[in-house]
Amino acid sequence: MKQPVRVTVTGAAGQICYSLLFRIASGEMLGEDQPIILQLLEITPALRVLDAIKMELDDCAFPLLRDIICTDDAKVAFTGADYGLMVGAKPRGPGMERADLLKDNGQIFSSIGKIINEVASPNMKICVVGNPANTNAYILMKNAPKLNPNNISALMRLDHNRATYQLAEKTNQPMHTIKKMTIWGNHSTTQVPDISHCTVDGKKATDRVDATWANEEFIPKVAKRGAEVIAARGSSSAASAANGVINHMKSWVLGTENDNWVSMAVCSDGSYGIQPGLIYSFPITCQDGEWSIVQGLENSDFITQKMQASEQELKDEAETCADLC
Repeated sequence: MKQPVRVTVTGAAGQICYSLLFRIASGEMLGEDQPIILQLLEITPALRVLDAIKMELDDCAFPLLRDIICTDDAKVAFTGADYGLMVGAKPRGPGMERADLLKDNGQIFSSIGKIINEVASPNMKICVVGNPANTNAYILMKNAPKLNPNNISALMRLDHNRATYQLAEKTNQPMHTIKKMTIWGNHSTTQVPDISHCTVDGKKATDRVDATWANEEFIPKVAKRGAEVIAARGSSSAASAANGVINHMKSWVLGTENDNWVSMAVCSDGSYGIQPGLIYSFPITCQDGEWSIVQGLENSDFITQKMQASEQELKDEAETCADLC
C-alpha cells in the first residue's frame, strides 16, 4: 500500500464539497490504491457543519481514508499538502461588478498563495475552482514562487463536460464516442468551446453538424450553461462542478486516454500565441503526473479571434489585480 497523501480542500462545508469529499475518500480521484488524509478548511462559522460532514465521512468507513483534519486555520490546512482543491471563494452578490469580485477573491488567493508557499509541499498540485478561477489561480501562482507554475491550474473540465454533452445530444451519439473536445481561454462567457478537432464515433464532428449551429448555438450554450443552471435551481452548479474536479485531477494524476485529450487552464508557455504566464485553457494530454499542451492544431480565423478575445479578458483581469501579484 502506498503512503498517504494529503489533500487540502477549501470551502469544505459548501455544496460543491458535499458532492466532492466522499468521492475523493472513495479513491475515485487519485486511485483505488492511494490512501488519503483530508485537510479541510472552512471559515469559523461553518465549522459546525464541517464537523457533521466529518461524521458522515467517518460513518462511510472508507478504507483509503486515513485521517480528517477540520480547521479554520489555513496554515494547518495546507501544511504538507500534496494536492489542493481551492473551492472556497466569495460569490458574486447583487450589484457587484466583476472587478469587485476579482479584487475581493484576489485578496483571498493572494494570502492563500503566501501560506502555501510557506507550509505546503513544493510539489503540490493545485486546482482552483472558486471564481474567477483563472485569475484566482494566476494570483495564487504569483504569491507562491516556490511552487512549479505548471502545478497550478484552474478548472475548465466542467465546461469541457458541458460541451461534450451538447455535442452528444446534437448528434444523438453516446457520450463516450466524443473525443478531442476543446475549451480555449477563460472560465467566463468569453471561453471558446471548439469542435473543430473533435470526432464523433471516429468521424469529424464538423461533418456531423453545420457551422451555424457550432458557431452561433453551441458556443453560447456552453458558455452560458452555468447561468442556466442558476436560473433553474436558484444556486450555482454543485454536483457537476464536483464531478469536473474529480475528472480534472484524475486525468492529471493518472493520465489521459491515448486517443483523447482534455481541457485544463494552465500556465501558458506561449503556445497558440497566448501570452506566457496567463492561466489559459488549452487542449491537454497528461502522463506520469505531468501535462502537455497539444501542439500543431490549425484554428480558423473565427476561433482564433475568439481565443484572442478571451486572452484579452485575462490580461485585463491580471491588470486589475496587479497590486496583489
